[in-house]
Amino acid sequence: MAETDELLDATTALVPPMLSALEALRAAGRYMNPPSLPDLIEAIRPQQQGLAKGLEIFRSIDWPEHLKDFVDAVTRSAGYGLRAFESFEQALQAAQPAFVAYRAMGLTTKAIEALYPVAAMLPPVSRFYLEPDQRDNTALLERLAGANAGAQNVGLMHANNGSDERGGFSVYVPEYYEGEALPLVMALHGGSGHGRQFIWSWLRAARTYSGIVVAPTSAQGTWSLMDPAADAQRLNALVAYAREHWNIDPQRILLSGMSDGGTFSYVAGLQDDTPFTHLAPCSASFHPMLVEAASAARLQGLPIYLMHGVLDWMFPIDVARTAQQTLQAAGAQVVYAEVEDLSHTYPEEYSAKVLQWVQELPAAP
Repeated sequence: MAETDELLDATTALVPPMLSALEALRAAGRYMNPPSLPDLIEAIRPQQQGLAKGLEIFRSIDWPEHLKDFVDAVTRSAGYGLRAFESFEQALQAAQPAFVAYRAMGLTTKAIEALYPVAAMLPPVSRFYLEPDQRDNTALLERLAGANAGAQNVGLMHANNGSDERGGFSVYVPEYYEGEALPLVMALHGGSGHGRQFIWSWLRAARTYSGIVVAPTSAQGTWSLMDPAADAQRLNALVAYAREHWNIDPQRILLSGMSDGGTFSYVAGLQDDTPFTHLAPCSASFHPMLVEAASAARLQGLPIYLMHGVLDWMFPIDVARTAQQTLQAAGAQVVYAEVEDLSHTYPEEYSAKVLQWVQELPAAP
């Protein structure tokens, strides 16, 4: 069995390059735009090489049994990460490179999920799951380090939401939660997406700035845009579930989503009988009829944070500009973020901005 120094050396050989590799993969997903793929992939290749070399060293050690959970988490994360790099490379040769790149992004989230248990074991890994500008926040780090590891109903949880299941949901509650009222984020994935993956678009923000996130998975391949009541009722039920289990601030219940999830944020969030106090659609389709179908009372003063990429190839930027103008004319309180370097992907850096906006801006009277 390896000596302590060997174990530390092997951990150092893998964990830092793995964190760098995951950041690189995340960046590749964030800035993924079909014309820019060759440059993105060229930029992340050094991190792929560092990850592969670190994993080889890590696997060469005879690890003790009591570190099995640590070893399993780290090796699984590295394995998914290497597969993500390979998938990005394959996108260069694909007839539809964007869709292959989306698969690589899915593998990246699996790598990030696999590593998450190690956040409670190693401070550098814990910092990785915080917003970058708060990784040296001593008070926050101490709060996380002092969290009760055995506490119930905190951390990352899944309900019938395996990667091969549909219709379930995932939840994140900050590990340091002690019953205080927190905002709730209902985060809706895009078409063909999955809540278990999309929750990682929000976990850093919620862990850093104290929010509870519910990320449901649509029962079908996407949200019930043709039968809105089906999924709208389910979302309302999930809000009720969250309020039963945690102390949710009733004035700060956000409905957000990416692509089809953003479109369904309009569809469900503009209804009169919704519990949602704030909306934040991203890269969504929009038609003025959505506003025409909503009541004037619902729209008046409704806080909406609208995000869209100038480079979006699925829903051109004019769609978002029309949404902004129409919603503002109807009386909604719109914050409009037109993101110059964003294609049809989710800009994770906006999750913290939106969560802080919800915390600062109360619901309409």
